[in-house]
Amino acid sequence: MTLAELNTLPRDQAEARFRDCCAAEPWVQGMVGNRPYTSREAMLVQSHRLWPTLTERDWLQAFEAHPKIGDVDSLREKYASTRALASGEQAGARQAPDAVLQRLKAGNDDYLARFGFIFIVCATGKSAEQMLDLLEARLPNTREQEIENAAREQARITEIRLEKLV
Repeated sequence: MTLAELNTLPRDQAEARFRDCCAAEPWVQGMVGNRPYTSREAMLVQSHRLWPTLTERDWLQAFEAHPKIGDVDSLREKYASTRALASGEQAGARQAPDAVLQRLKAGNDDYLARFGFIFIVCATGKSAEQMLDLLEARLPNTREQEIENAAREQARITEIRLEKLV
């Protein structure tokens, strides 16, 4: 899709496209409402402007739109609409040994139980082992630290998806 096409989409279609990048509704509305974008960079700048305005509730809404790391079947089924934008994000998990995948699953379950939301990491370019190391390193953190960490990771994921969008 070109930037010109994105700029002229009907509001509901533009909302869907942006929601595929990040499901935090205030972010989606801020992105749609700021159209038309004069450049890809202007679109990214707007995204960056919106991050500090998001509340914990908004971040949690964004996190809910992600499958658990290593849950490739869930990625395929639940997030079919984001397939093009999310392609390759969990490639490292698809090639991981079973033992690593089992530890990722157990770690994700522990993380969810501890913090109340799934582990968010920008998985692009990371092996399953690297994601597992990050997960295990973040488990001792406080919930507040993890909201901040996950929000930073969400911002990276969103930027990658925005760049793929146009």
